Amino acid sequence: MKHVLITGLLLSSLAGMAQGQLTPELLWKLGRVNAVGLTKDQKFVVYSVTTPDVGANKNNRKSYKIPVTGGTPVEVTNTDELVVNDRISPDGSYILSSDAVKLKNVNGSDFYPELKNSNVQIYDNLNYRHWDTWEDGKFDHVFVAPYNSGKAGAAKDIMPGELYDCPQKPFGGDEDFIWSPDSKKIVYVTKKKFGTDYAISTNTDLYEYDMATGSTTNLTEQNAGYDINPAFNSKGTLAWLSMKRDGYESDKQDLVVVNNGTRTNLTGLRDDIHVESFKWSTDDRNLFFIAPVNGTLQLFVVDNPGMLMKVPDVKQITKGDFDVAAIVAQTGDKLIVSRTDINHAAELYTVDINTGSMTQLTHVNDEAYKTIGLCKTERRFVKTTDGKQMLVWVVYPPNFDASKKYPTLLYCQGGPQSALTQFYSFRWNFQLMASQGYIVVAPNRRGMPGHGTQWNEQVSKDWGGQVMNDYLSAIDNVSKESFVDKNRLGCVGASFGGFSVFRLAGMHNKRFKSFISHDGVYDFRSMYGTTDEMFFENWEKGGPYWDSKNKVAQRSFSQSPSNYVDQWNTPIMIIQGGKDYRVSIEQGQQAFQAAQLRGIKSRFLYFPDENHWVLNMQNAIVWQREFYKWLKETL
Repeated sequence: MKHVLITGLLLSSLAGMAQGQLTPELLWKLGRVNAVGLTKDQKFVVYSVTTPDVGANKNNRKSYKIPVTGGTPVEVTNTDELVVNDRISPDGSYILSSDAVKLKNVNGSDFYPELKNSNVQIYDNLNYRHWDTWEDGKFDHVFVAPYNSGKAGAAKDIMPGELYDCPQKPFGGDEDFIWSPDSKKIVYVTKKKFGTDYAISTNTDLYEYDMATGSTTNLTEQNAGYDINPAFNSKGTLAWLSMKRDGYESDKQDLVVVNNGTRTNLTGLRDDIHVESFKWSTDDRNLFFIAPVNGTLQLFVVDNPGMLMKVPDVKQITKGDFDVAAIVAQTGDKLIVSRTDINHAAELYTVDINTGSMTQLTHVNDEAYKTIGLCKTERRFVKTTDGKQMLVWVVYPPNFDASKKYPTLLYCQGGPQSALTQFYSFRWNFQLMASQGYIVVAPNRRGMPGHGTQWNEQVSKDWGGQVMNDYLSAIDNVSKESFVDKNRLGCVGASFGGFSVFRLAGMHNKRFKSFISHDGVYDFRSMYGTTDEMFFENWEKGGPYWDSKNKVAQRSFSQSPSNYVDQWNTPIMIIQGGKDYRVSIEQGQQAFQAAQLRGIKSRFLYFPDENHWVLNMQNAIVWQREFYKWLKETL
């Protein structure tokens, strides 16, 4: 009851502020629900609720448990005592951890100890910086230690002296190193490449460390691309996610199992399936997984045929205009999942495995959303210039009135090959955009999974080609409606979406009145010279710009937005993170400088301490206030 009371008081205060419209300030008061797992007795779901405190610029986090059948949540203080700790070996004898190990000299003082106050870094290879961090000569390694009565003994590095990382940088976590069910093996993920070789490859592998002998075996040596997310069932069958081609980070991702040495690709025959995540069933016979389909993320199940000569049977469990964002656990004939849609932040649901019916389990933000005007979302299918049917999400303002005219925003998704689904972002939030009085047009343009492999791959090596026509087809189609104010069209996006904004600014033929680009690629040559993961550039551009005989690469580099800046004629706001090493600072600087020198109304929003994203909550509030201020000024 304490949880209910506290939440009720908080949401009562939110209700007084909402006044029927979602605002940035209200958005940043919503509770963020994250599952921890099932209790050891399988009777309760443990989850946390993180509530931002913008004034203090920090998050407040509390944990709760709720019966798997639903009911009243109860606050808990120590989740470690409630759920199984998968860092501890199944037999309880050992515990896994990871830590950074200094293995390479980088700093001036490393080479010249007498010059302790020098401030210099020395590199002989690429990968000298990654995502938002400069290489410091330290590598994350997996350690194993004896464990007894809650105490760990001396830890042993199972990757001694290796210039490789596990967990994988920059986003790897505990999922990168796991126990076998018999406690005799540790399977971990790493890319055993260093420096420039690391920067140009996606070839991660699964390695098996034998506790008895200390030997390590590469389990996926024959595969050239990503192998990640290993998971055993209770009988010792290993499953993982795999991509075939080295250098292609957005290759079709399949679910693979190995039974007694026989490897089976469970989803390889389904061209339309790109597996995002998975979990074994409790009976070890099936695997549940999430995949994008038709502009949503849905729950599927596939059987594991083992040694039988049988085609794996893939079935879709859930359907609807929502995202199944994560699989938490199975309990009987139900799964616990996290679910979102364009109007609702994540909550936990139960899913009936047999029927796909869903029941909401947590209700952290229910009362708040009762006070906020919901946005109608519409599926629209638009014919593209090459005769294909493209799904376009259209999001309408609360209390939409078709007799009125509304300013309209074309939203350009990043990636380039990331699904545009019913996600709920705390920054790029469609409900928030629409609540400010804008219609949002969000096309599932070329380069998005969930519409077949060919559709997904058609963006690579042709960033300025058909995908740009797809954007224009979407906005032109929706603009035919009488309720769209054709004189008040804007175009916004981040990353590849930010590139799209820059490119459309040079070819939109006066369609748009305002642009916003966040961490977008402006100049392909300088991008190739400064970005961190070179495998991405090599794949997406088809090769380096200096290879004059490579016609694919030459065509790609000719599509750089910087080549068309002479055609820019529309106000543009450019946003850039200072610690973004994927799309480095010079991209935003060059675009802003070009706009200023051409006399175009422009604004540069610079976040020195942010990477490719905006993570600091006060910075995020500034981001949103400036975002809507700019639109108000220019639309």
